[in-house]
Amino acid sequence: MSGFADRFARPPETEARAPGRVNLIGEHTDYNGGFVLPMPIPQTTDVALAARDDDRVQAASASVDDGAPQTFRLGAEQARGTWLDYVQGVTFALRERGAVVRGFDAWFTSDVPMGGGVSSSAALQVALLRALRERFQLELDDLEVARLAQRSENGFVGARVGIMDPLVSSLGWPGHALFVDTQSLEWRHVPIPRDIEVVAVDSGISHRLAGGEYNRRREECEDACARLGIRTLRELGIEDLGRVEELPEPLARRVRHVVTENARVLAAVAALEQDRADSLGRLLDDSHASLRDDYEVSIDAIDKLSALLRAEDGVLGARLTGGGFGGAVVGIARYGQGVAAAADTAMRYARATGNQPTVVLPHATAEAARTKNGTADFGTPRKSTVPVLKPPHSP
Repeated sequence: MSGFADRFARPPETEARAPGRVNLIGEHTDYNGGFVLPMPIPQTTDVALAARDDDRVQAASASVDDGAPQTFRLGAEQARGTWLDYVQGVTFALRERGAVVRGFDAWFTSDVPMGGGVSSSAALQVALLRALRERFQLELDDLEVARLAQRSENGFVGARVGIMDPLVSSLGWPGHALFVDTQSLEWRHVPIPRDIEVVAVDSGISHRLAGGEYNRRREECEDACARLGIRTLRELGIEDLGRVEELPEPLARRVRHVVTENARVLAAVAALEQDRADSLGRLLDDSHASLRDDYEVSIDAIDKLSALLRAEDGVLGARLTGGGFGGAVVGIARYGQGVAAAADTAMRYARATGNQPTVVLPHATAEAARTKNGTADFGTPRKSTVPVLKPPHSP
């Protein structure tokens, strides 16, 4: 990257990248041991890196502070409430694991929308971990990279995110969703049928997952588990909903969302594999209603954006994607109708709300990314030893 040489007056020694993601379905299930179905997007975060001879880290971003480097020392990481916390979180997590790295200079560029519910933080951390893995010859497979990125956010940044985002950023293939059992960490790739397009529109309303509402939802789920005498909500199925309804509010609604969302993920995988786009669309609609009414993580603007996208010709279903309280909406459209649907939705939403949306998908490079060609510039993976997840049965 020329930006690295301009900023640090030497060439980089290694470069790496990782994609953002949209989650087709399976929201707020990952930290409850449930099922998720995200997919990588063509937009990536790229990092150029070179080692130093000391314990100092200099990190600069093309999109922040006019590219001015931010500095800290290894072993003296201290949260600042800025984007640098994600860099510090990575070195913090590596040290906890016992991995040895020296100081380094790093230059970041990205076209993953920040705060848009498409996992810009996971893309940054996975890209950085890949670069550090390469430069310092760290023995990390892709699953361990994802775990370290999660540890960075949980243990340093202060966002109690699940494993989903870094997993798809680390393991994702273009043109495929990643079906993950977050309890066993088994996973497999599920092709996106060529007769549908995934549509995603960022609302222009940023969210902060380290904020209180996201963490409060986790606490409510943990409270419900304690009351029910179980370890995770994954232990419950549809047949347990009668028992769930005996919980006090809002715990009953929180658990009902997680239980029904797990069932929707399994049904969505089956719909993809059987090319039943209409069924998949209905599952997305049901997921949004559950997130809005039972989990209460949507807001009026996101409900508006979802409804506008759902009303477009060729769109079969739409839902909030990401942690909520802002971010993006994802939908599926019949192939060839996604571009117009996304553009028209963004225009109508901007007029109705005054917010500035961004079309995330379909993206200018999305068609190239639909064809699996190595890693399609998503980065260089290392094979994980985790068993492949077997196909689910539709409930």
